[in-house]
Amino acid sequence: MNRNELLDAAKETVADRGEEYGSIWDNHERIAVIWTALVGIEFQPEHVAMMMAGVKLARLAATPDHQDSWVDLAGYAATGSECLHVRQQIAND
Repeated sequence: MNRNELLDAAKETVADRGEEYGSIWDNHERIAVIWTALVGIEFQPEHVAMMMAGVKLARLAATPDHQDSWVDLAGYAATGSECLHVRQQIAND
């Protein structure tokens, strides 16, 4: 898979997740609230995307030829960027 194919696959995956779990912000905010309660360290939605990217990196260390993990990694990068953008919009309102 070349980089454009990978990014297209990541865009499709991120779009599909929104239909299943709600907006990226809402889903990652829910996860952040749960993680904060579990470990006692405050998480924000963009932190969730960063941590999930870390999970994908750990999986890729074991299986670097697993294309789905590369696609997911790109998707989490885009998700983290969007969460940060939403946070900035909220702060400016």
